[in-house]
Amino acid sequence: MSGKNTGSGRWLVAIMGTLLQLCLGTVYAWSFFQKPIMASFGWTNSQTAWTFSLAICFLGLAAAWGGVNLPKYGPRKLAIAGGVLFALGYFIGAVAFALKSLPLLWIGYGVIGGSGLGLGYVTPVATAAKWFPDKKGLVTGMVIMGFGFGALLMSKLIAPVFMAITGDNLVLVFVYIGILMLVLTLPAASLLRNPPAGFLPPGYTPPASESAQQSAQESLTARQSLASGKFLLMWLVFFLNITSGIMFIGFQSPMMQDLVKAANPGMTAATLAAAGATLIAFSSIFNGLGRFLWGGISDRIGRTLTFRLILGTQILVFVALLFVKAPLLFGLLVCYVLLCYGGGFGTMPSYVLNIFGPKLMPVVYGTILTAWSAAGLVGPQIVAVIKDKSPAQAAGYTFVIGAVLLSIGFLVTFLLNDTRLATVAENKVKT
Repeated sequence: MSGKNTGSGRWLVAIMGTLLQLCLGTVYAWSFFQKPIMASFGWTNSQTAWTFSLAICFLGLAAAWGGVNLPKYGPRKLAIAGGVLFALGYFIGAVAFALKSLPLLWIGYGVIGGSGLGLGYVTPVATAAKWFPDKKGLVTGMVIMGFGFGALLMSKLIAPVFMAITGDNLVLVFVYIGILMLVLTLPAASLLRNPPAGFLPPGYTPPASESAQQSAQESLTARQSLASGKFLLMWLVFFLNITSGIMFIGFQSPMMQDLVKAANPGMTAATLAAAGATLIAFSSIFNGLGRFLWGGISDRIGRTLTFRLILGTQILVFVALLFVKAPLLFGLLVCYVLLCYGGGFGTMPSYVLNIFGPKLMPVVYGTILTAWSAAGLVGPQIVAVIKDKSPAQAAGYTFVIGAVLLSIGFLVTFLLNDTRLATVAENKVKT
């Protein structure tokens, strides 16, 4: 394979990985369906939100399993399995709506669909990172950016179109979405592949320091890496950033609708729903851009400093949200939170790659995504329970909790640095 063809081939992998992530990222538009589902079936905020929580939980668990087994099965098989399971989650969700079965919705969309999300998510990220040793943060940020843009695709195009043509029939809507997911994910997944052994991009020579670092990392085992203090601290920072952001993702539409309704009491339900969908769309753009932007920034200033900025600036935003009543300003601040939320995902793959090396990248990165699982359970349920128990104070309580979580994460970043992990003994001396 010539240098030119090799270079173009790796960009095809990156583009197909981004397309796959775009489809999987439609899960982030769940809040679009939150109120219609509650209205149609009489389920509470918490009951309905468990669907989204379980989907994110099993995303992380399946991603951990996928990371461990990626070398065994290869990216193509795991990505195809992810696309099929994600589509199957929609199909089972449609059956659940027809039977009015909440447990079946949890199992279908949450457990099965979420497992598909995890297998599909970890594969293109780990694969693209192998093709781009010269642009780690930039390219992994680009691939993951697709996931952030998924909510835009769902909230402003797919869901409104299918809701309109079916007369808001959620059964048919989920069937049509499932078919669409199959049509889009399978071709993208089939084109994912690992680079050949010893691959280096044309004109790229690894720096001497990087080669020495990689040699040291070769002595590490997966068990040593996952038991290290550095991994545990990185997991905690990731968890806290995700939890604070995912609280908005699951409920941003209802929150915006409540603010708009308070400012304009006579506004129709359709207009309120459109306002919520607009926020989902715009915040998803920032979610996607954050993955690309912060990933690129981390290439320049380092991964640890990037996380400090992501967490520290959000503390100020969450405090400001306590005093905001204007829907427009609320929307802008939510967009910034989602910019930083996406930034965590855009920065973490290259962070893992730097600290633990390419050999352990799939295993360590897949495992660190269990922070996403935990956050998927904790974040949406915090908001759902508060909204069910204290609806009038729900927003304020949510913002205070978010600020506290971010403050803890910000302090933890000062126990981290960008130094590679070579041995467990060294890690005990300098985390």
